[in-house]
Amino acid sequence: MTTLLVIAKEPRPGRVKTRLTPPFTPGQAAALAEASLADTLDVVARTPARRRVLVLEGTPGPWLPPGFEVVRQCPGGLDERLAAAFAGCDGPALLIGMDTPQVTPELLTVDFTDCEAYFGPAEDGGFWALGLAEPDPSRLRGVPMSTPGTGAAQRARLTGLRVRELPPLRDVDTASDAELVARAAPHGRFAAELARLTGVPR
Repeated sequence: MTTLLVIAKEPRPGRVKTRLTPPFTPGQAAALAEASLADTLDVVARTPARRRVLVLEGTPGPWLPPGFEVVRQCPGGLDERLAAAFAGCDGPALLIGMDTPQVTPELLTVDFTDCEAYFGPAEDGGFWALGLAEPDPSRLRGVPMSTPGTGAAQRARLTGLRVRELPPLRDVDTASDAELVARAAPHGRFAAELARLTGVPR
């Protein structure tokens, strides 16, 4: 069975979702980040897995459900931190971030029986999910992160593997992203928090 990895930052004002500011204040952006993280962790908690690991920058809070191991992120760029997350696994692993609260257990229930990797592209040119049957950190180190070409560069690192593609999802980076993601998952904490902050029912 697969290890599910979630890489995340503690939702502290001024440290997360800074592209939401403006129109939101740093405190409001952090509240949206916390809701997104809580939704994501809830989905992971409901997905069959051998291990559930939160790879965290910061300190766990009340948003962390039971059943997770917490591992501190290593120093370095995002590519190094993602590589280290996979290096801590001894079998098939699927990694996601905290920016897609619309994810579902069905999307995260993967089977490596006849493939060696999973890849979930993000609509902004990045990727929201990466799965490896054999967690090889070298497949992530050196990939340029947070650019429009990140997804293509990471996908190219999977050349030679049998890859299953996951559907594209939108990351929450901007206020317009937040609106679209809330519509895609109208019953989650993220949508409720956005409605509370904007006064617009979802």
